[in-house]
Amino acid sequence: MKIGITGTGCYIPSVITTNKDFEESKFLDNEGASFRHPNTVIIEKFKAITGIAERRYAKKELNTSDLGFLAADSAIKDAGIDPETLDYIIFAHNFGDIPYGTCQADTVPSLATRVKHLLKIKNTKCVAYDMLFGCPGWIEGVIQAQAFIKSGLAKKCLVIGGETLSRVVDPHDRDSMIYSDGAGAAIIEATDTDGEILAHGSETHANGEAYFLFFGDSYDKNTDEDKRFIKMYGRKIYEFAITHVPKAMKACLDESGIPIADVKKIFIHQANEKMDEAIVKRFYNLYDLEMPDKIMPMNIQKMGNSSVATIPTLYHMVKNGKIENQSIEKGDVVIFASVGAGMNINAFVYRC
Repeated sequence: MKIGITGTGCYIPSVITTNKDFEESKFLDNEGASFRHPNTVIIEKFKAITGIAERRYAKKELNTSDLGFLAADSAIKDAGIDPETLDYIIFAHNFGDIPYGTCQADTVPSLATRVKHLLKIKNTKCVAYDMLFGCPGWIEGVIQAQAFIKSGLAKKCLVIGGETLSRVVDPHDRDSMIYSDGAGAAIIEATDTDGEILAHGSETHANGEAYFLFFGDSYDKNTDEDKRFIKMYGRKIYEFAITHVPKAMKACLDESGIPIADVKKIFIHQANEKMDEAIVKRFYNLYDLEMPDKIMPMNIQKMGNSSVATIPTLYHMVKNGKIENQSIEKGDVVIFASVGAGMNINAFVYRC
């Protein structure tokens, strides 16, 4: 039995925020001190490292669950299935719904349940639950969906990755320029015609790495606001990712039995352009090979880092010819890989 992706969808928010929009920001270091360089220099260095020129934010009236619903509805239509036939809805996110202008995450009911409600699914056997696994959450959801289908517990699953990170960023933190909003979704089911998951692997590194990403105070030491924001130790994450992710990708590919020469694309979490390139280069170095040209599609330049939404959004865009000079064909072997809070790593090898 083959288990594959039979439909995809994404929702790309309409509010475009460019790097220029941060020129008047009051950026501070973690001690609350101002930087000696002007914001124009900070932004220029940021662009050179991350590749991000602009990012998308959700409209004020939309929450993460709304973005997930819109992506899910698109994926259901793309797969041509009746939503009442879904056995599982798995929604990967990190912060739940955060209504615009508030600071409290709302996760009751689960975002997956909210999507089921918005899809008007009456089937009570359709089980909806959330996945908290950092940025690799969507891939982990796909892995779980495959396990449900392989075991006979399900026939069709909807896996969503969505986030509104723009609502949990510290405006005084330079890293706030990285994050964005969005959602992507996929239908996973047993299929004779549409793709096949060939191998997968997941890891959690929590012996010293657990708090590389965390919720912390604003860098503005003069604020009385009792509010927490997404924070990270960027250098530690970079070193962790380029050390461990290539090995995890190699282990997954080796398990699949597919020669590396047959890999056509690598869909990697859109975290940071330089970091992603370093990961993929090191992956090929493990086989004593150079990184091939155009092997790694990217949309971070215009989309920013929307966490769990980056990979399903990227895959949907490439599949539908929305990224210049990037395409996939039926039968192509690709690798999906991600790294994020946990610290978690996962990957799966997929024949389109």
